[in-house]
Amino acid sequence: MTEPLEKRLEKAMAELQAAQEAVARTERELRQASFAVLSSDRAVRATVGPQGELSGIEFLENKYRDMSPQELAASVLEAANAARLKMNRHVMKAMAPFTEPSSNVPELKGFELDWERIFGPEVLRDDDEDKARDGQAAPAWRDALGEDGED
Repeated sequence: MTEPLEKRLEKAMAELQAAQEAVARTERELRQASFAVLSSDRAVRATVGPQGELSGIEFLENKYRDMSPQELAASVLEAANAARLKMNRHVMKAMAPFTEPSSNVPELKGFELDWERIFGPEVLRDDDEDKARDGQAAPAWRDALGEDGED
């Protein structure tokens, strides 16, 4: 036997209200989020804010003094891009529950978001790239400079 229309509407409204409250909580949390990442040469720490904007750069242990302008620029870009990617993935994870269909109200299908279009293709790649940043592989910018990353 099917559920009366009024009961289905009541459930849908309750689900909608719960979703609106969850979105508001998520938005508040995301407005406070930031991520800081070290460059692979540990010379630069870049911090990004909730919209992926660069909010801080730190030059660590005066390493910048021994770097060429190109090396320093590469370190800054590497750290900033990695921090932005972390923020993008954090946003994706926080918003994931809103992209899924409702289990209580089948008519509420969730939102379809094209994360690749929003953030770029790197956001969908495995986090294995983050593991590579821990010294297991040299970043591409070092290859471009003809360096192997060894001191």
